[in-house]
Amino acid sequence: MRWLLFLSRLAFISGICILIWLVLAMLKTEIDEAFSSTVIIIGYVIGGLLLPVTNLIYSVMILLGKKISNVVPRWVIVANILFFLVFIYYIFYLNDPYYHKK
Repeated sequence: MRWLLFLSRLAFISGICILIWLVLAMLKTEIDEAFSSTVIIIGYVIGGLLLPVTNLIYSVMILLGKKISNVVPRWVIVANILFFLVFIYYIFYLNDPYYHKK
């Protein structure tokens, strides 16, 4: 079960990068290009892969009746779920047909 703790920590870090990426996208200021591209890659690509997988594993573990809070702290579980919801909301917001109308 140590692998779940490791996966949860990676998902948490990528969730933080998602939040930084959203703040950078909303500010639209000139920031170091290497920093912003690193945050975008970690947040968008790695977060897009890790957060759904981590939340799916959480769901499967709960359905199997295992207590994941013995291995992973609850605040990390809640944070990963919230990061996933923010990521999904932003993806749907970008793909909204009314978003691109002027």
